[in-house]
Amino acid sequence: MLKGFRDFILRGNVVDLAVAVIIGTAFGAVVTSLTKDIIMQFVAAVVHTPDFSGLAVGLHGTPIKYGSFLNATINFLIIAAVIYFFVVVPLNYLLAKVKGPAAVTNKTCPECLSEVPLAAKRCKFCAQPLAA
Repeated sequence: MLKGFRDFILRGNVVDLAVAVIIGTAFGAVVTSLTKDIIMQFVAAVVHTPDFSGLAVGLHGTPIKYGSFLNATINFLIIAAVIYFFVVVPLNYLLAKVKGPAAVTNKTCPECLSEVPLAAKRCKFCAQPLAA
């Protein structure tokens, strides 16, 4: 029983996931600090409030705290932008360099401008005969 547990824990997927969670948590703390300590300070200079969490509107004596939602939304957008521009874009660029140009598998129908396979003799959309 313990041998099976050991094998499960030492499997590559579990270790990779554990590392990803730890790195993700640390990265989240860095981005939260960036949002709270730098970006929101610029917002505070313009709007004259360093934090939106105090913003609320009363509805029949019940406060609706939309400021905390604004803070969470700004934090999410910053995290998404950082992930996209510093992880996704460079990774896509690197993968495109490694793969090289994609092979051409389609041609364009001269009649309806639809994409059809290279081996097609007729367009599947307009039945126009295609040149070889």
